[in-house]
Amino acid sequence: MRAHYSYLKGDNVAVAQCPASCGELIQGWILGSEKLVSCPVDWYSTVAVTAAPPLVNERPLSRAMVERVLAHWQYPAHWSNEIRVDVRSSIPVAKGMASSTADIAATAVATAHHLGHSLDETTLAQLCVSIEPTDSTVFHQLTLFDHNNAATQIACEPPPPIDLLVLESPVTLRTQDYHRLPRQQKLIASSPTLQQAWNLVQEACITQNPLRLGEAATLSAIASQTLLPKPGFTALLSLVEECDLYGLNVAHSGSVVGLMLDRKRHDIARLKGKLAEKKLTRHWPKQHLLKMVTGGSNCSESLIYAPTAVAHYSAFTSACFISPIAFSFLEMSRRSLEISAFLMM
Repeated sequence: MRAHYSYLKGDNVAVAQCPASCGELIQGWILGSEKLVSCPVDWYSTVAVTAAPPLVNERPLSRAMVERVLAHWQYPAHWSNEIRVDVRSSIPVAKGMASSTADIAATAVATAHHLGHSLDETTLAQLCVSIEPTDSTVFHQLTLFDHNNAATQIACEPPPPIDLLVLESPVTLRTQDYHRLPRQQKLIASSPTLQQAWNLVQEACITQNPLRLGEAATLSAIASQTLLPKPGFTALLSLVEECDLYGLNVAHSGSVVGLMLDRKRHDIARLKGKLAEKKLTRHWPKQHLLKMVTGGSNCSESLIYAPTAVAHYSAFTSACFISPIAFSFLEMSRRSLEISAFLMM
């Protein structure tokens, strides 16, 4: 059902989140084209949408998504001038952590909610790929996804619990630059390996076996070395063996690497010490201990500003009052705190 234009003039704000990804569990030539399975982690982009003029410093892709969402429901294009998008994210950009997908997916869901609609995952994926190649973090389950056209969407069973020590490099690479590289011949050559990796991902999820998931990711990471080599890769593989980790995964179109482990079982301090000892920290000076999580972009119920906040609203810097139950849909208290803090800025 269409929302009336007056709905845009209300005092509601819709807030949505979408997770980052530690590269991909696998990416390569699978089932006839290049596809991927992202590795969603607990680092989020938070987007708030409200009825107000656009911000001066808005992110262009988020604004483009607002226009796509309006067009999807055949609303007038000029309504975009009455929708404000505020993106808050500390996800590293252009390093293979799906920062852009997180921004535009959360923007789509928040905008739809603001207009009185909801988006199913398939439609969300199609909207996202209409703007740029998209990570499968837009799906709740781990999903084999054709990131260029959304034609393939094969969901897995829930994965086994996995933690990742994410190694962040200062090196950046835009996804569009990666896709300009001559890759098809090498991708096709590694297709048997990637088919094996995809089979292992499915087996790992069915049997709840983190070692199988690590094996799948490592196979794909090794194949990726022919396309976008990571420095110190042999030393990283040795470290996986030495510390008895599950495996490693990489950003196939970026620079991050994930060491796959269990924070309760593996000695993180020892692992970080080994990274320094092997001089791998010169390539990855920042490390982040994160948890693999379910994907998907979630939106809260509409939140109502206090009257003073409505009157003086400016880039979400004025005070507002938030019902504590508004974010009960979130899986973790951390996410609830993040959104609450966001709206109180």
